[in-house]
Parts: sequence; C-alpha cells; structure tokens
Amino acid sequence: MTPTDRRNVAVWLLLCAAMVFVIVVVGGITRLTHSGLSIVEWQPLVGTLPPLSHADWELLFAKYRETPEFKLVNFDIDLAGFQSIFWWEWIHRLLGRLIGAVFLLPFLWFLVRGRLERSLAWKLCGVFLLGALQGALGWYMVKSGLVEDPRVSHFRLTAHLGVALAIFAAELWIALDLLAPASVARSKARFGNFALGIAVLVFVMSLTGGFVAGLRAGHAYNTFPLMNGNFIPPEILMLDPWWKNFLYNMATVQFVHRGIGWILIVLVPLLWWRATTAGLEPRQRLACQVLVIALLLQVTLGIATLLLAVPVSLGAAHQGGAVVVLAAALWTAHELRAPESLRTRDVGCAPSASPV
Repeated sequence: MTPTDRRNVAVWLLLCAAMVFVIVVVGGITRLTHSGLSIVEWQPLVGTLPPLSHADWELLFAKYRETPEFKLVNFDIDLAGFQSIFWWEWIHRLLGRLIGAVFLLPFLWFLVRGRLERSLAWKLCGVFLLGALQGALGWYMVKSGLVEDPRVSHFRLTAHLGVALAIFAAELWIALDLLAPASVARSKARFGNFALGIAVLVFVMSLTGGFVAGLRAGHAYNTFPLMNGNFIPPEILMLDPWWKNFLYNMATVQFVHRGIGWILIVLVPLLWWRATTAGLEPRQRLACQVLVIALLLQVTLGIATLLLAVPVSLGAAHQGGAVVVLAAALWTAHELRAPESLRTRDVGCAPSASPV
C-alpha cells in the first residue's frame, strides 16, 4: 500500500468509528426514552422509509397497540405520543443502515481497485461480519421485549452494546495501525501490556454498564461514594446460588460497575505517572494525558448520572463517554506498544506485499 492509500483507508475507518460512536449515543437515548419497542417489525429494506401518510402512522400505531408494552405500560399513549418514541428508534435503525453502507461501499471500492493488502482485506471482512451480526442482534434484543414482560433482556442489551464497542475498537485500532509512522522510535515503550490491560478493563466496565442499564440498577442506590450508607450493600448476595447475584441482582451489578471504576481510578493515573516519567515521546505522553482526562470526565458524568437518578441527557452522555474512554485507552495502548509489534507490522505492510 502506498502512503496515500494507507491514509485514505484510515480516514474512512475513522469516519466509520465516529458513526458508531453516534449510534451508541442514540442507542442510549432510545433506551432511556423507552423508545426501543416502538417498531415491532424488522424490515431491513422497506423499513428505511418512515411513515409518509396519516394512514401509515395509524397502521404502525395499531401494531404497537398489540404489544405488551402498550397494554401494560403505555396504555394511555395517543398517536402523538407514539410518534415521539417512534422517531428515536427509527433514527437508531437508520443510522445502522447508513453505517453498513458507509462501510461496505468504500470497502468494495478499495478492494476492487487493489488498494488493500490481503491481510488488511481479511480484517475488514471480519469487521463487516461483526456489523451484520450487530444488526441481527439488535432485532434479537428487541424481540425479547415483545413478550409478556415488556423489557428487553439485559443479556441481549449488553451483547448488543458489546458488539458495537468491538466494531468501534477494531476500526479505530486498524486506522491507528495505518496512520502510525513506522519511523517513530519506541525503544522506551515498556508499558504496552499495562495500557492494553487498561483498555480491556474499560471494555469490561462498559459491559457491566450494560447490565446496570438493562436491570435499571442506576435508579437504585443513588448515593456516592457509599451505596445507601454502605460501602458493600448487605443485599449484595441475597440471591441463591451466589453467582446469580452477578447476573440479576441490582446491588451486585452496580457494585461491580463501581468497583471497576475505582480500579481504573487507581490504574490510569499510575500508568500516566510511570509513563510520563520514563522519558517517552510527546505523542505517547499526550495519549496518557488524554486517557486521564477522559476517565476523569467519565467518572464525573457517572456520579452525576447516579445522583440525579439517570436523566436522559446525562445517561446518554455517560454512555457516549464510555466510548471516548475506550478510544483514549486504545490510543494509549497503541502508542505504548512494544517495538517488536511495530517491526512485525512494518514487515507485513511493506510495499512489496501482494495486493488482493
């Protein structure tokens, strides 16, 4: 690949990652406004168009009135109220379709034009398959709420969030690989595994956030730093067998989410202190500093969201903040990679590599 090809592919992937960030935030708003069950069918093509007439609206509203959510929760909602929740879910699905198109069409263009190395093409195929899985998983999640209990499964919700974050991480990491100058000396990059471990921990904390959201645990224990006066709430192991508490108990799920946050509050400044006192390059130090700032802002958002019992604006910002912290952690881990990994990449990306 030429330097121009590498830059163009990286910019395209960064655009795709930015769109994933947007859809994660919109997904948070959709969940917080209880809009996710307003569209009761999965129509990948026909569903792209919104209702265009009053008759179309009445037909969709009639279908919604047959759902358990309407009968048990929104039984007093009128057509205007239905429209207010419909649009968030429709925008969420439309963004998913746009992301698929923005990824697939340029990918095919780069592929046909021979602008991608074989290994990179396979990686991008994997990202596309994750995107296809995400679409199916989204509908699988919605179906779990179209039953007697009109609430989506928190397992499926977390899986849906996890795949979105995996797509974001893959696109960002590949783009960073393409943009990283091979000439940068990284002989002092001794903290790569530490930084990568922090990125994995951020990802895990985001998944526990999915559990908190799915179980609506953010509406309980709205105090900080204690949980209703206790560091460890007494009901943390009230379910039997004990392991069910980590899957179904609001107290346990929120405690785990907080606990990982406390661990990151210790580890991220420790990484920053160790890395910035080791004589690293300016860009490496900058990545560490950005990670500290992103985590600080995210913790502040999380505390405010909890204390105010999850208002829509703060809840959506907190969900978006998780993606920002993940991006900062991945950038830091990428900057602090071991020199050996760079040499391996440089060999694999040499101009003499055969294109697809």
